[in-house]
Amino acid sequence: MADVVVVGAGFAGLSAARELVRLGYDVVVAEGRDRVGGRAYTATVAGVPVDLGATFVGPTQDAVLALAAELGCESVPTYGHGKNLIRWRGRVRSYRSTIPRLSIIELVDVSRIQWRFDRISKRVPVAEPWTSPIAYDLDGVSLDQWLRSVHAGASTRDLMAIMSRVTWGCEPDAVSMLHAVRYVKAAGGLGRMLDVDGGAQQDRFPAGTQQIATRMADELGERVMLNAPVQRIRRDPDGTVTVECEGAEFTARAVVVAIPPAHRAGIEFVPPLPPECQELTRHWPQGHLSKAYAAYDRPFWRDAGCSGEALSDEGPVFITFDVSPGDAGPGILLGFTDARMFDPLPAEKRREVALAGFAALFGEAASEPIDYLDHCWGTEQFAPGGPTAAVPPGSWTAHGRWLRTPVDTLFWAGTETADQWTGFLDGAVRSGLRAAGEAHQKLVRRS
Repeated sequence: MADVVVVGAGFAGLSAARELVRLGYDVVVAEGRDRVGGRAYTATVAGVPVDLGATFVGPTQDAVLALAAELGCESVPTYGHGKNLIRWRGRVRSYRSTIPRLSIIELVDVSRIQWRFDRISKRVPVAEPWTSPIAYDLDGVSLDQWLRSVHAGASTRDLMAIMSRVTWGCEPDAVSMLHAVRYVKAAGGLGRMLDVDGGAQQDRFPAGTQQIATRMADELGERVMLNAPVQRIRRDPDGTVTVECEGAEFTARAVVVAIPPAHRAGIEFVPPLPPECQELTRHWPQGHLSKAYAAYDRPFWRDAGCSGEALSDEGPVFITFDVSPGDAGPGILLGFTDARMFDPLPAEKRREVALAGFAALFGEAASEPIDYLDHCWGTEQFAPGGPTAAVPPGSWTAHGRWLRTPVDTLFWAGTETADQWTGFLDGAVRSGLRAAGEAHQKLVRRS
């Protein structure tokens, strides 16, 4: 017996559980994996903690920053001194701003498209984007189709493709323009979302992001059950909810489901969810994104005045960061990789192509690491896929209003349901707190 069962021990589920305990409820958290953290997963390379999933935090991400501070998890600035690099059209060039140094014509085109994107975002409400007068027009096309309709140049489209891969884990032709606009607005704009200094990549946790989830779970203690995948949620005639896990069963007054929308389909709901909710799970797919880390004796690229930040128009490594603990070493490069061409490869081949990508940017020294690690999120047993949902055209206007609408005493959390910093750790925390508040209000009315 419990007052509330929370499904999923990621940042959303643990934040919801923690808030509900604070409000005086008896809570159980059921997690299918053998660990907490969800899409925050910390491992080590060359003895240094590295994040295989969510990594960075930045200004205005107040919910996760407050949580980290409360739990004593310290952050440090992301290294960004020196010149950035871009591998573009077969050449490696340097630049020192968010936007790479291109020709004047290309820079003007990038600025023009960013201005048009920002103008459109002012007409789209984040909470209910389907109510915008231009919602159906925007949702009827992909980001790529919109770029072509406004005659964006090839360089602008290619830069937006890099953004799309790292943000949603998909190509621009797979994501709705309405989703792109809403998502960017929820992050505070393109600059805020893409920048390091003053943006979403400004800081990181040297001990990893998973420590935040681990400390939340430690507070919750025996309330958190690992290796307990939820198989069935049954809403009973007496108003209670029965949650059936592998090896356990709980009767509760409410349930918070804190998993990606697409993976709600992995749970049997009895009676079935409304048809609209079932359709949403089929039209809210996860993206596809993976990571590779290479460790060296020291961050040698700093000797050449490089920041370790780089972009590439050739895969599989298309964006990099320096996450070294210091000048003395070890030096650690983080590379985001295109899962479509990366994940199907055997382990040794993945290592080979990732190191070739690093070497193309930082020189041959990058091909000889002292340690290497990668992680393919698409191969995960639970919630496989990318960092967040890659919502295709037509989905928001047809199904978006059901993304977080409660069903009886079922409440929905997860970063995809957030109105601020959707897709980020901060959005996950905010969504958990919101769902906990909704459950609390429902239970108070019923008592």
